[in-house]
Amino acid sequence: MSRTTDILLTALAPAIWGSTYLVTTETLPAGYPITLAALRALPAGLLLLAITRCLPPRAWMGRVFLLGSFNFALFWVLLFVAAYRLPGGVAATLGSLQAMIVILMARGWLGTPIRAGAVTAAATGALGVALLLIGPEAKLDPVGIAAGLGGAASMAAGTVLSRKWQPPVSALSFTAWQLTAGGLVLVPLALIVEPSLPPLTATNLAGLVWLGLIGAAATYALWFRGVARIEPTTVSMLGMMSPVSAVALGWVVAGESLSLLQGLGALIILGSVWAGQRANSPTAPQLSRRTRAPIPQAERS
Repeated sequence: MSRTTDILLTALAPAIWGSTYLVTTETLPAGYPITLAALRALPAGLLLLAITRCLPPRAWMGRVFLLGSFNFALFWVLLFVAAYRLPGGVAATLGSLQAMIVILMARGWLGTPIRAGAVTAAATGALGVALLLIGPEAKLDPVGIAAGLGGAASMAAGTVLSRKWQPPVSALSFTAWQLTAGGLVLVPLALIVEPSLPPLTATNLAGLVWLGLIGAAATYALWFRGVARIEPTTVSMLGMMSPVSAVALGWVVAGESLSLLQGLGALIILGSVWAGQRANSPTAPQLSRRTRAPIPQAERS
């Protein structure tokens, strides 16, 4: 499969993640972020475990729980804190700094060279997100800023370490392991911090099904597949597709207005994502036999 196809399939994940805000606000009860994050992660992870019938070996448990915490538990909790304490545009702009953090982490943990073009593309993309989402009324809250930066760093660490630690299983199994681990971390936290969830309506359940099956299980399988096949710095730039998708959905579905400045921001983001792929394009085949994870026979059927 070509690198272009791998990039397009991976880009589907953040494009679908752009629906998270709309689905959450329109279908789910407010005030239960950790509980809803647990309900999004754990059932999806258990379902994928049932499908793949592949459990992590004991030697991998520590890594799996660390990755599940970085990619889901810690990331989602900090994301909700940032969203509650900051205007959405500021929170999303801080999240877009993930691409820059990945560049630095990939250098330290994977030995990936820092390319000037990649740094420029990441910085330009963050500027595009700011133009797309930040309004003149934006106010800064220190706790919210810390949570936003922490969330970006958490997801960046999860992305780079998911590339560094590649188990000999399919991306679907790797996703199942991490979702389940992240959900198991979130459940006790939700029980301690939040009140009991009220009875769920059919609309609530539909929202959770979308966020769990599509917004978590399917999309993260594509994301981790991409992490295994292309450079983490390239993958992280694709994450900027999420705010573009979110604004587009708000415009089309919710009837929200779109200013000329926001349109310019969207174009800058798309241009920076394209430039990031060019800057990070390898000069040689990127995956050797050693780095490609074989898929067990039971999961090929």
